[in-house]
Amino acid sequence: MSKSKQPTMEELAERIIYSDRYSDDRFEYRHVILPKAMLKYIPKSYFSPDDSGLLRILEENEWRGIGITQSLGWEHFEVHAPEPHILLFRRPLPAKR
Repeated sequence: MSKSKQPTMEELAERIIYSDRYSDDRFEYRHVILPKAMLKYIPKSYFSPDDSGLLRILEENEWRGIGITQSLGWEHFEVHAPEPHILLFRRPLPAKR
């Protein structure tokens, strides 16, 4: 019986799921679902120091560095606590004229 090969970070990044965008009167939102297996490849420094297993709020270079690709202007603002592999993003809506 052969041991199955572990996926690489690049292979996992190809399986990231991006939600449709939704908005309120100030922001456009989307959530990004990471493959659960990806969490073990993410640097420990990206996790909350309280041992909750949740990612902390990531800077743009950090979330891009783990394979999340989005257009400019998005900010990571929350992690869905019951499911730590779901990250929530937002960006301001354009000003109305």
